[in-house]
Amino acid sequence: MSTAQKFDPATFEVVKNSLMKIAEEMKIVLAKTAYSPILKVAGDYSCGVFDVTGNMVAQGPDLPIHLGSMPDAVRAVVQVFSDNPDNGGVEDGDVFIHNDPYFGGSHLPDVNVVMPAFHAGELLGYTCVRAHWPDVGSATPGSYGAVTDIYGEGLRLPPIRLYRKGVIDRNIEAIIMANVRTPEERIGDLRAQVAANRRACQRLDALAAKHGAQGLKAIMAEVMDYSERMMRLMLAKLPDGESSFEDFCDGDGIFEDGEEEDAIFWIRMKIVKKGDTIAVDFAGSDPKVAGPINAPLSVTASGVYCALKMVVDPTSLIPPNSGAWRPITVTAPKGSVVNAEFPSPVVYANHEMSHRVCDMTFGALADFMPNNVMACSQGTSAVVTFGGQDPRNGSRYVSYETIKGGTGARPGKDGINVVASGISNTMNTPIEVLEMSFPLRVDYYEITANSGGKGRWRGGCGARRAWTVLGHDSRATVCFERTRSAPFGIRGGEAGAPAVITLKLPDGSQRSLCSKGAFDAPAGSQVVIEAPGGGGYGEASGREADAIELDAANGYVG
Repeated sequence: MSTAQKFDPATFEVVKNSLMKIAEEMKIVLAKTAYSPILKVAGDYSCGVFDVTGNMVAQGPDLPIHLGSMPDAVRAVVQVFSDNPDNGGVEDGDVFIHNDPYFGGSHLPDVNVVMPAFHAGELLGYTCVRAHWPDVGSATPGSYGAVTDIYGEGLRLPPIRLYRKGVIDRNIEAIIMANVRTPEERIGDLRAQVAANRRACQRLDALAAKHGAQGLKAIMAEVMDYSERMMRLMLAKLPDGESSFEDFCDGDGIFEDGEEEDAIFWIRMKIVKKGDTIAVDFAGSDPKVAGPINAPLSVTASGVYCALKMVVDPTSLIPPNSGAWRPITVTAPKGSVVNAEFPSPVVYANHEMSHRVCDMTFGALADFMPNNVMACSQGTSAVVTFGGQDPRNGSRYVSYETIKGGTGARPGKDGINVVASGISNTMNTPIEVLEMSFPLRVDYYEITANSGGKGRWRGGCGARRAWTVLGHDSRATVCFERTRSAPFGIRGGEAGAPAVITLKLPDGSQRSLCSKGAFDAPAGSQVVIEAPGGGGYGEASGREADAIELDAANGYVG
């Protein structure tokens, strides 16, 4: 831990909050200028401010899934350009782009746009917008096919310079747009990311003008030290202990010869909490799998950080930044499903594996911190994509949606129905926006009654949603966990209902779909999704009478 510097408390508080507001303003600029519904409305992105070495100083109220991996994204730019003058260094007005999961990224659809911030020629730090692009190429619309190496997952960009001194490199832009299915939408989203970064750099420049470049950088360092001190203080107040937990994943989307269903694989973790530190080790987890659910270690760490932030700091007093994670150690065997090595495919793991380890962290801590944890939430981002040619205008389209489930129950409260949970924080795309943007009809979107796990406190219910494909044949994909490994309850609570995925064809026949992979959805077919419910907390026999009456009023049975 760094030695704390002395700052005027009022100045420190004002600048600390200003840095967080800069990240929040980036989000507003992005949402107002992006083209795709997933960015304009659903909010599948994160914005942050970073120091000159790439450490995160402030993250906006965005996605916990990016807590551990966004600093790696900025450090990749620092390593290639700032630390290597032969590559041209960094200058005011430069913009860098990359999405390589093995060089600071998470998965290929998450595209990082990074911009250095300057004041009077002095580098202050960096800003970054990580945004999910609905398509980055590959053989499948939405870039979510069940492939067996990173090469099949779409366009992979190492850290490259997109703008030099404010002037875009049209050659780089042309290469990117030639490899995506909806280039007009992608270029709009890309320029929105650049605009959000520019706004943040302007705000940092203004702060430096008021406090001096060196003064601002010193306060940025102190903000991270402050988060570390707060994290250590709150950790020290919690009980010491150690515990293990294991859980299986539903499969990787690749069927080996002779297999009738996708083979499961196991994640194992051990947590040791001592004083003001906590260590999480994934020794014993299965080796890499063939399909794209292998997680880079920074993705795995993000899931752990998310859970621990909620356990240690339930009222959100600690600013989420690189300093907050210094007391936490995350280790895993190289080449395992939770510490993937190139060229293993990774596109599903970014959200599915981080969901999994977040929930498992709660499960492990329940042994010695039962009053600080929650049962397993829906445990999947429940991704559904559609792609094809829009019969209304002849243009290509890609629709990407995440379906909301139930949160896990926690001590004293039932889970919440139909909301993004755990590592996710995305919103619903309004049905009107979706139907206007894509040749799809949403037939219903409703709460799946009785899908939350029973317990003294019940898990939240998931959603049931159906799409009909209109006037064309679509190529669709799904990516789900918790179809076979139902969201677990803790302290005697029951599991929530698992996910169910069904394709109903125009001739009236229907079939269940595999939890991961691509399929054809002919014109007039209907895709029906039931997202999982959350697990229950505590023995159901302890549920109070007034809560049982409320269950009955809400349609629960038993």
